[in-house]
Amino acid sequence: MQSSKSSLAALTLGAIGVVYGDIGTSVLYAVKEVFGSGHVQFTTGNVYGILSIFFWTLTVIVSIKYVVLVLRADNNGEGGLVAMLALASQAVKDRPDLRRVLLALGIFGTSLFYGDGVITPAISVLSAVEGLEVVSPRFSQWVIPLTLLILFLLFAVQKNGTAGVGRYFGPVTLVWFFTLAVLGVGNIAHHPEILTAISPHHAIGFMWSHPGTTFIILGAVVLCVTGAEALYADLGHFGKQPIRIAWFAVAMPALTLNYFGQGALLLERPDAVKNPFYMMAPEWALLPLVVLATAATVIASQALITGAFSVTKQVVQLGYLPRLNVQHTSVRETGQIYIPFVNWGLFVAIVLAVVLFRSSSNLAAAYGIAVTLDMLITTTLTFFVIRYGWKYPLWLCIAATGWFFLVDLAFFASNLLKLLQGGWFPLLIGGAIFTLMMTWKEGRSILNDKLRADAIDLPSFLDAVFTSPPMRVEGTAVFLTAEPGAVPNALLHNLKHNKVLHEQNLFVTVRSHEVPWIGLNKRLDVEPLGHNCWQVVVHYGFMNDFDVPRALEPMRKLGCEVQPMTTSYFLSRDVVVPTIGGGMAPWREKLFAQMHHNASAAADFLKLPNNAVVELGSKVEI
Repeated sequence: MQSSKSSLAALTLGAIGVVYGDIGTSVLYAVKEVFGSGHVQFTTGNVYGILSIFFWTLTVIVSIKYVVLVLRADNNGEGGLVAMLALASQAVKDRPDLRRVLLALGIFGTSLFYGDGVITPAISVLSAVEGLEVVSPRFSQWVIPLTLLILFLLFAVQKNGTAGVGRYFGPVTLVWFFTLAVLGVGNIAHHPEILTAISPHHAIGFMWSHPGTTFIILGAVVLCVTGAEALYADLGHFGKQPIRIAWFAVAMPALTLNYFGQGALLLERPDAVKNPFYMMAPEWALLPLVVLATAATVIASQALITGAFSVTKQVVQLGYLPRLNVQHTSVRETGQIYIPFVNWGLFVAIVLAVVLFRSSSNLAAAYGIAVTLDMLITTTLTFFVIRYGWKYPLWLCIAATGWFFLVDLAFFASNLLKLLQGGWFPLLIGGAIFTLMMTWKEGRSILNDKLRADAIDLPSFLDAVFTSPPMRVEGTAVFLTAEPGAVPNALLHNLKHNKVLHEQNLFVTVRSHEVPWIGLNKRLDVEPLGHNCWQVVVHYGFMNDFDVPRALEPMRKLGCEVQPMTTSYFLSRDVVVPTIGGGMAPWREKLFAQMHHNASAAADFLKLPNNAVVELGSKVEI
């Protein structure tokens, strides 16, 4: 019992650091952007109305939608847009047209995650370092160089993993939330009546009397819930209970007190609008606060970078991106990975964002579109999960998701007003990655169709071979093939050039499925083909780590010993040649061919021993 309580406390502390780092740093810029926009006049009623909108936005979107509803939609304990997409596609698998639409929608939402992943570290770290301008205007020229240096150091240490510093994420973020609450309470003490803004009638009154202004400022209000998607994405790491406890006991109260404290400050000093968060603090505390805020934003950025690695790995295993070099940074935690291409690609895009927009206020214009569109997609997929997966009545499904859909739609529509001011930037990134993903998926499908059309039936081929068998050599040959039942090109080349066949031959196909985990007891499907030959299909979920040699260990029960010293792995390395009049537009075929060429080696991806791999190439026209 004591151990269980200790584990819950540790998980809750971890959730505070990883799950709520992003939403916890929104206080740096959210209020500033709403009141600094010039659309809202400084009146007591308006301040009360805006604070009430902030509070009820946090309540409706985070507390009710994500913490209460969406967290229930776990896929074998896993969360996130990829897990939700897998649930939705499985729920409508008997409706192929609808399934295709939902898959495209979910993959587009996943692509937008990268746009969000560029803006979040940029705006968070930049807004924290901008506190130096409050300390002294002389520091203003150092804000951008210092921001870029911090970001560079953050991305440079990724290859070492976060196991060492990760243990400090929770405690530092807990100190951050405690500081938010203390700053808020200190300013609320001067205007305790500001707490009455919790009443929804202030929000309703403001929206009723200023409908046009409300619609415009929703694009800035949504900044207070950025990072809400992390709640669901980190479900597999921490579980529902720690995430819920961390929100209701720590994050929500601290954020509410800080926002209301900023409102109380603005009632007293309207000129504080240029940076209300830092101006809440006494002068002696400014520099320590800048340091703490920078640490909090680095932690928030770290969580998002780690999320980008995890999502990329899942998308690769679902077949929407080519194989990438995935490095494990921890011998204990299989989930701790580092993908160099994603790491430095994100860094280049973030540097571009900082240099292009130059301030957190300008970046705030770019922020929001990707976030709100992702929220809209999550709500849409949730409807199909609870309607077709959980079989709830239609009226209940519409009631459960319809209200959230309208709220998300209102926020998204408001953010569209910022499209030309910077909203195009994350959409451009998301659109480019979506194009890459769909091109790869379609290209792989065309390539497999071509290979299937040219394939020779494996059982018939083996029967023909063994009528006049070639020389057999000791050991085991593992032939990797995309389609079970087809003769691998590597086998044809081996027989043609070496004129030998191993004593034992495994024809292995690796399959990824739209479920997070597949246990070891369901890992293999084995079909004996005679003559010490077996057809093997290896099954993985999108969260599993691929390891073909380990997966083949149970073959010894069938009398097939896959010994490391006597096993060779044969791979076909296909070179894709684009042709005119193929299945895709010429530019997409060329793009697919380039992606196929640059994919990391299948041997590394499948964890095959380097000294036992034989690659035999062939050209395939698509």
